[in-house]
Amino acid sequence: MTRGRRWLWIAAYALATFLSFPHALGAGSVDLGIVVAWLGPALLVTALRGLAPGAAFRWAFAAGLVAHAAILHWIYVVTVVYGHAPAIVGVLAPIGLAAYMAIHVGAFGWIAARFARARWDGPFALAAAWAALDLARHHFLTGFPWAVIGYAQHQSPPLLALASFGGVIALSFLTALGSFSALALLRARRSGVRAPRAAIAGLATVVLAHVAGGALLASDPASGPERLRIAVLQGNVDQGVKWSPAYLEETLSRYETLSRRAAAKGARVIVWPETAVPGSIETDPAFRERIQALAGDTGATLVVGAVGIELRKGQVHYFDSAYLFENTGAILDRYDKAHLVPFGEYVPLREWIGRFVGAVAAGIAPDNVTAGARPRVVSLALPPAAGSSADEAVPAGIPICYELLFPDLVRHFTGDGARVLLAITNDAWYGRTGAPYQFLAITALRSAETRTWTARAANTGVSAVIDDRGRVRVRTPIFEQTLLVEDVPLRPIGAEPSFYVRHGDVFGIGCAVATLLLLGVAWRRGGTAPDESSAAS
Repeated sequence: MTRGRRWLWIAAYALATFLSFPHALGAGSVDLGIVVAWLGPALLVTALRGLAPGAAFRWAFAAGLVAHAAILHWIYVVTVVYGHAPAIVGVLAPIGLAAYMAIHVGAFGWIAARFARARWDGPFALAAAWAALDLARHHFLTGFPWAVIGYAQHQSPPLLALASFGGVIALSFLTALGSFSALALLRARRSGVRAPRAAIAGLATVVLAHVAGGALLASDPASGPERLRIAVLQGNVDQGVKWSPAYLEETLSRYETLSRRAAAKGARVIVWPETAVPGSIETDPAFRERIQALAGDTGATLVVGAVGIELRKGQVHYFDSAYLFENTGAILDRYDKAHLVPFGEYVPLREWIGRFVGAVAAGIAPDNVTAGARPRVVSLALPPAAGSSADEAVPAGIPICYELLFPDLVRHFTGDGARVLLAITNDAWYGRTGAPYQFLAITALRSAETRTWTARAANTGVSAVIDDRGRVRVRTPIFEQTLLVEDVPLRPIGAEPSFYVRHGDVFGIGCAVATLLLLGVAWRRGGTAPDESSAAS
């Protein structure tokens, strides 16, 4: 293959990967992933054909860099428009993050070439390697699993139904398996040879997965009788003025007005977005008393995103927190975000590089934000419902923004008894890009994995209510001041958690173990390396 032709295949892979995820288009979005995602893995393998492992790593790294830098273009808005960094930072930041993602694409290229040399490059082996590296992206250097290919299937109800067993990694595996199997059959047809059995089996597996997912959906019982009327508020406060003292009154007035509208519609729980309050509930009595009075006026439990502050051993610590206000105005609890954003909420290795680089989310804290101890359930103490004389306590999980990227973290909320997820985020950072829609797809997978309904409050959208199969039931446009009020089914008391909640990423770990074993076999078998001209092309 000539160098020019190889670059064409690389470009095709990058375009297919870019189009596998939602992107902003006019007032809405375009989302082609349910179709286009099946193309990307096959295009990458085609681009790497005939390369030695080292060359395959370099070409695959380049492919991943181009594809993911394009997907992460919204980071320019985060860093420059709202983070006030120099324009060069806005250019280099998405490239730097894309390089992290491209390392995993490059590793896949190396593994694929190593398998090919040993004649061990069947669809199942390649799909397992793909899934294993998607899992690695959830953990390596604290993880950044944005645009994992499994998320491209968020519009496929049958595949979403399988997420409760294998998580998003299972969807990555099936997508890659279908792509590699179709490629193997196409190559066999063009060569005039018999179709490989592994390719036929691979496509059959994908078809059966759709059938199995459809059967799970068909057999789903009706939602339980217990429902909780929840409101999610979308204040639509522009990130450019969010922390401005001059805009403080306007911000609070918006959320007070929306909260009263929600209460008028019967909401018993009213959820504000991440850091909705532009001040400190801990240290500013005026803020606290105002929200306490609002809780009393509405008669609802308020979940309020705000900055938590604690004094520990003479040092002030700042937290990205969610406060629970009882309808009497009492503060019931505070959940602190446990997984923070590197370079967003804290600077890794601050003593060495902190003098050169600051955290983007400067409005939250003048220093590093402190992580909470762990994901944990909170108890929503509710006033009696109509026709009842007894107070209620509903266990809930409140994943905050970046935490939603990590399925192994979110599953602990449901594993510890959460009957509903109240996701809060501030997507104003992303501007009018595809990121809010991509993040909604990520949130949908968390519902599908945990079999738990999610009410999502986002400052500028997309706010939504997502069912326990990951289907978005209702959502808001972005950059509109609005609210949603819905009767959200609760997980039945005593219901067994999903397989994924109980066991985590055993499927992905299995793929990783299988990949390592196959690499060992491939290494022993060796094989004939491509000639130098082919490897360099």
